Amino acid sequence: MPRNVIGTTLQACSLDPLTGFTRSGSCETGPEDIGSHTVCAMMTEEFLAYSMTRGNDLSTPRPEYGFDGLQAGDRWCLCASRWYEAAEAGFAPPVILEATHERALEIVSLADLKYHALR
Repeated sequence: MPRNVIGTTLQACSLDPLTGFTRSGSCETGPEDIGSHTVCAMMTEEFLAYSMTRGNDLSTPRPEYGFDGLQAGDRWCLCASRWYEAAEAGFAPPVILEATHERALEIVSLADLKYHALR
């Protein structure tokens, strides 16, 4: 059973929009997930704009991939390294600890995730 960063059972991140590397709604991961899509975060306008400047446009719909585009308030499984990069730049979106996979701790500290936890 997948575990989250606080040591309990991994909770769903989002079913609408459907997120996760495997599009299961959970930030579960496996060896094929090179990007470690393990941080469940609530999107903010600031993060979405920052991500676009880094070459990852998460706002624009891409119907050919079944992707409607994200808006502020949506929850999404982010690559741990992109979340960390955004945190370092001052644009970290809030994290849902119960839905963030423990593998994120290979890249991001629990202290950083807790500091940015959704309250």
